[in-house]
Amino acid sequence: MAKIDGGEMIVRALEREGVHEVFTLHGGHLDAIYAACMRHGFRVIDTRHEQAAAHMADGWARTTGRPGVAIVTAGPGVTDAVTGVANAFMDSIPMVLIGGRSPLSDDDRLPLQAVDQMGIMRPITKWARSVTHTDRIPEYVAAAFRHAISGRPGPVFLELPIDVLFSRSEEETVKFPERYRPQSVPGPSRTALRQALDWLKQAKRPAIFAGGGVWFSQAAGELVQFAELTHTPVMTNAKARGSIPEDHALAFGGFGAIHPGVHAKTGGSADLVLMLGTRIGLFTGGRNSVIPGDARVVQVDIEPEEIGRNRDIELGIVADCGEFLRDAIDAIKGLKFDEHSEWRERLGAVRSGGRHRFDEALKSAGGPIHPARMAREIAQLLDPNAIVVADGGETAAWMGNAWTARRPGRFLSHGYLGCLGVGLPFAMAAKAAHPNEQVFCIIGDGSAGLNFSEFHTAAKNNLPITVVVNNDKQWGMSKHGQELMWGKGQHLATELGMVHYERAAEGLGAHGELVERAEEIAPAMKRALGCGRVACVNIVTDPEVIEPGTLALYSAAAPRPRKEEAAPEKPAEGTTLPYYGKRKLD
Repeated sequence: MAKIDGGEMIVRALEREGVHEVFTLHGGHLDAIYAACMRHGFRVIDTRHEQAAAHMADGWARTTGRPGVAIVTAGPGVTDAVTGVANAFMDSIPMVLIGGRSPLSDDDRLPLQAVDQMGIMRPITKWARSVTHTDRIPEYVAAAFRHAISGRPGPVFLELPIDVLFSRSEEETVKFPERYRPQSVPGPSRTALRQALDWLKQAKRPAIFAGGGVWFSQAAGELVQFAELTHTPVMTNAKARGSIPEDHALAFGGFGAIHPGVHAKTGGSADLVLMLGTRIGLFTGGRNSVIPGDARVVQVDIEPEEIGRNRDIELGIVADCGEFLRDAIDAIKGLKFDEHSEWRERLGAVRSGGRHRFDEALKSAGGPIHPARMAREIAQLLDPNAIVVADGGETAAWMGNAWTARRPGRFLSHGYLGCLGVGLPFAMAAKAAHPNEQVFCIIGDGSAGLNFSEFHTAAKNNLPITVVVNNDKQWGMSKHGQELMWGKGQHLATELGMVHYERAAEGLGAHGELVERAEEIAPAMKRALGCGRVACVNIVTDPEVIEPGTLALYSAAAPRPRKEEAAPEKPAEGTTLPYYGKRKLD
């Protein structure tokens, strides 16, 4: 009988999951897998850093709804991938990381690249295992995918010691699992569903918060249908953007649209919030919660432990968001709901105000390029169904405000880890997943320093993405924050100076352009979008303009000193710093 090695088993198991692309950086521990990839015609996209490979697996899942797969070598390969895995873990993104390992037979002999990889990965994954028997590899690959996508999604880690991976077993004795996942997903109880819909019908100012649970249950269509039947306004987080097209009459942007402070003088904010697959944390119910304290909250989540995190919940429903929406749609057929015209009008005014707050500033000619103008001009030039990736503190906010997402999985950005450097890997993954779609990425010049070498990955793997560097010559959010806390001119470790990123990208195989005047943006973008290869447009923007989110965050924490006062050299005793509490001086 023929024999097959562990690499062949892994690739066959991946094929059974519909996987034909992997993201990697070569290491000798993995050659058995690479050999099988060649035999099976897999697309192997090799990066310049394992962090980028992990981010690509994460980005693949965000844009397709299916787990991405990264394969990294032992020791530093695994440790380099940690940030990408942690980013996916914090945002509940399904991905599979396969890592090499030193031989089992050399344990405790100080072999090459031996480190406690399981101890590193267990805290930042849903599930992590080390395979010790070659013929069980298919079983463990199946389990990895089951854990990655069942219940609340998340990253998983599978460790393959080199002697296990290269060993061979009789082909006929190797068993590939066939039926190892649930055939159905949990739905709401009839009592809970009836209560939720009764409250929704009674509400005067209802709102739906849609999160990743809607996207990963592939329920965008059901979300739109349910919103239309109940005339309920919808807000989304970054993972769910486009689940309801943002030019739809019931789409009102991000969760902040119902912030109580915004509606304090206009008749009150939401009186009922239906949360669909989104958690209560920084973006919903942090220190300055966007959810009114007196609103009824109905929280639907597939993970029971998320119900009631950070605030009391009037009704918690453990269910798949898609199943909840389908059952709800069936239950309300023939019922009539109030159209909430006045409430929707007010939300529309909030949305419009946010999008047009810089109109006057953008009318002026000459001078440094306003970042809002840059973002708007770019948005107008992109295909309406383009995939947009936004990476950077203020940069992501400028682009997010300018862009209109019309389909799910088409706007990729930051989450709870606040991880910079995701831009290029996310964009490359999106292009690999959607080769015929326009993929655009914008990164801050701070973010550009992280994973910049992946321009070479895009060039050599034929991934023609268009990248803009928003170059304000500084870590914008950080420097602005320091000056808001300490006074104008008081900053440290936040200056970057002028860097010609376009030239560096050219050296890595990209088309490069420098833009220093607003009227140059459109011509340069058109050339970049039409060049047929990866492109870098380095746009120099005004470093003095502060993005409104930064202004609100830091101003609330430590207002600027009055003009007649000298700016302190450092924060005073007890100054409240964002996220870190009171500062105690040495």
